[in-house]
Amino acid sequence: MTKSIVKPRNILLTLKEHNANSCTTIKKIYNARSVFRSSIRGSDLEMQHLMKLLKRDQYIHWHRIKDEDVVRDIFWCHLDAVKLVNACNLVFLIDNTYKINRYRLPLLDFVGVTPTGMTFSTDFAYVEGERVNNLVWALQCFQGLFLKRDALPGVIVTDRDQALTNAVKDVFLECTNLLCSFHINKIVKAKCKSLIAQKMLGIMSWIARDV
Repeated sequence: MTKSIVKPRNILLTLKEHNANSCTTIKKIYNARSVFRSSIRGSDLEMQHLMKLLKRDQYIHWHRIKDEDVVRDIFWCHLDAVKLVNACNLVFLIDNTYKINRYRLPLLDFVGVTPTGMTFSTDFAYVEGERVNNLVWALQCFQGLFLKRDALPGVIVTDRDQALTNAVKDVFLECTNLLCSFHINKIVKAKCKSLIAQKMLGIMSWIARDV
C-alpha cells in the first residue's frame, strides 16, 4: 500500500477492517514504511537514490555541490511541466516554504497560471538557505526552461520575502514583480487581531476601573 501511495492512516484503517483484533498502531505503520523505503534504497545514500529516481523518471534536474561531495542546491522539473511553462508563460507564482521536511531545507515552489485562471506546478528546488545567491541560482535554472528568450514571464507573484524579490529583479529584468494578495490579507488580518485585542483590553480595564 505504501508503494501505491496510500496514506498511513488509510493503511491502518484497511488493516483494522481486515482484522478487527489487529494491534497495529500508526507508529508501527510509520516504522514499517521507513524500513520498506530503506530496503528499496539499498546501500545508496538518500541523495544518491534521489538522483537515480530523477534520472529514471526523466526529470530535468540541476544541482550545485560544495565541499566536493555535499549537494548545496537541487532543482528539478518534469518534461510535461516544461511544455506547460512554455505554453502558459505569462504569470507565475513563486513561494518559499520552510520546516516541512526533516532536513529543514527551504523548498522553492514554482506555480504557473493558465489563461483560464487554473494553476499547475512547474518545478521545485531545495536550496541551502534563503539567501539571494541560492535563490538567484534556482531562478536561473527556471529561466533555462524557456525555449525562447523573448517569451519569459511577464509577471511573477511572490510574498514579501526580500531575498526572493531581489533575486527576481536580478534574473528577470523586464518582469513585473507583484505581491501575493493572500499573504497581504493574512498579514492585515493578523495586525487587525492584535490591535483589536489591545483595544478590548483597554476597554475592559476602563470598565473594571469604573466598577
